[in-house]
Amino acid sequence: MIDRVPPGAVLLIGSLLVPLLRGRLRQAYMLLLPLAGLALLAVATPGEYLQFEMFGYELTPVRIDKLSLVWGYVFHIAAFLSVLFAIRVKGAGEHVAALAYAGGAIAASFAGDLVTLFVFWEVTAITSVFLIWASKTERAFRAGMRYLVIQVASGVLLLAGALVRVYQTGSLDFDHIGLAGAGGLLIFLAFGIKAAFPFLHNWLQDAYPEATVTGTVWLSAFTTKLAIYALARGFAGTEILVYIGAAMCAFPIFYAVIENDLRKVLAYSLNNQLGFMVVGIGIGTEMALNGTAAHAFSHIIYKGLLFMAMGAILQQVGTVKGSELGGVYKSMPWSAGFCIIGAASISAFPLFSGFVSKSLVMSASADNHYTVVYLIMLFASAGVVEHAGVKIPYFGFFGPDKGIRVKEAPLNMLLAMGLAALLCVVIGVFPRPLYDILPFPVDYQPYTFDHVITQLQLLMWAILGVAVLKWYKVYPPELRSVNLDIDVLYRRALPAVWSGALRVGERAWGGLAARVTRQLTITWETIFRYHGPHGILARTWPAGSMALWVAILLAAVLVVYYL
Repeated sequence: MIDRVPPGAVLLIGSLLVPLLRGRLRQAYMLLLPLAGLALLAVATPGEYLQFEMFGYELTPVRIDKLSLVWGYVFHIAAFLSVLFAIRVKGAGEHVAALAYAGGAIAASFAGDLVTLFVFWEVTAITSVFLIWASKTERAFRAGMRYLVIQVASGVLLLAGALVRVYQTGSLDFDHIGLAGAGGLLIFLAFGIKAAFPFLHNWLQDAYPEATVTGTVWLSAFTTKLAIYALARGFAGTEILVYIGAAMCAFPIFYAVIENDLRKVLAYSLNNQLGFMVVGIGIGTEMALNGTAAHAFSHIIYKGLLFMAMGAILQQVGTVKGSELGGVYKSMPWSAGFCIIGAASISAFPLFSGFVSKSLVMSASADNHYTVVYLIMLFASAGVVEHAGVKIPYFGFFGPDKGIRVKEAPLNMLLAMGLAALLCVVIGVFPRPLYDILPFPVDYQPYTFDHVITQLQLLMWAILGVAVLKWYKVYPPELRSVNLDIDVLYRRALPAVWSGALRVGERAWGGLAARVTRQLTITWETIFRYHGPHGILARTWPAGSMALWVAILLAAVLVVYYL
């Protein structure tokens, strides 16, 4: 069956029929699409499908193995939860973009060659931007344009790298690539942009918070995790990724602490969690890659849950600014409860999903003697507790009561959050089914006495630290503010430099033009003075005078010639 209906095709093609349906029929149809895709994937046999030759090169649009299956499963689950959360959105356009976006990400995760990967890489870029523009605000339009430029640039680098690589190796296969050669470097940079590497990351915090209430939930699941898959497929064991990932774990914490927009806090938190996955890819051992796959799986679910909770607040209250919220749990108790489960999962509390996935990467880093990196990730884990485990639920729902009284989130949103929360708990309590689908055999027991006690100590000390800082009023307050990130370079510094250069250029050009104009005027006046109607060279000269001057010039030429 998979050779006739490849992964992702159900969502990609099925999305085109959404505008033709109405009401409950449309809702039921959209919910069935990811379930149908998941059912097809569940019975798929590992192997390579739909191979054909193009311009003398063999392409493999579908390759199914244990690594791609992990992403295929969780992408379908995320698509179902996102559809359920967004089922009440009336505009068909947003549904079409979201389903096609998910389908493109699924198809890309099963690509066996770089051309197929490029095609669906760009499909995800083009379709996802409409989830940002669907907000229909000036800020969303500008953020979407910046997002689109960066995402398309990533695709251009991927295509350029593929062309260089096929010239160097004669193959378009999407297997291990490495950093040898210019092609590998270009592809690495393309993946790094989409994975939000340091200094290439700010498109994430710029665009995601500007998307619609439901659009941000879709965005949190697919773009960056597709990049993580691509890195795991093409650059496993590339050691520089260990240090890039360590930096990704650490630096977003400081921004998340001072950020007031809670969806932007989650965007920084997303960047932080990606760092753990990148470290695992860089280490490249079986345990590390298993940890990356497991953490990507659990992260997609609990991060989606947290974005759902903040989206529910935004829809019901009208804001997700921490400085403007307080006491919301009194009106939205179910949403608050689900948010706490998501916060416990991302903080890696025992019995929640983050605990059984993140520990694989942490153990791999310790086993391979990356001591400094391990300590950085330990610090980052404590930071996660602060900004996602405590800050998100506290300022979202439990801050000082400001008299906000609204209705609880709609039933479909509660169901989506409830299912995501249930998965977080089930994975945390029963990790074996997750471990069984990982790329390599797993001989790991997360619930050892030492591991549980160590993690609980870390969590308790981190929570105590936040409490002490709050008690002594040292903790950064939630303020209406704009925090400058690396985007200040291309949003403020570069435009300022460009404007200054234009002003200098205009003055220089103006001065040069004036001088040239003056010189041309002088030259023209001189020519007119001598060659004009009354100029000396325009007069009629006697033939004798002309003969005399010709003789003089001839004599001068002869003198110069003989000397």
